[in-house]
Amino acid sequence: MALLAATEWAEFSFLRESIELTDSALSKQVSTLVEAGYAEVRKEGAGRRRRTLVTLTPRGRTAFDGHVEALRQLVDRALSRSTAT
Repeated sequence: MALLAATEWAEFSFLRESIELTDSALSKQVSTLVEAGYAEVRKEGAGRRRRTLVTLTPRGRTAFDGHVEALRQLVDRALSRSTAT
């Protein structure tokens, strides 16, 4: 999700190499995101030049932003407790 949030569209091969997953493992993760309405897949080209592109949907971006904000709040609370002691 973080890689997708940083770009408009990402190639499947870029995602696979960046997070070091097998094709099948990444395909399963992408399928889960698509089923949840968080991602969209587009296929371009034909034959050996076929590319698979993935993007976050508006719903996916909203979910990711909410997750990041929740993490920020947890970190802020942890930091404030550590400085209070």
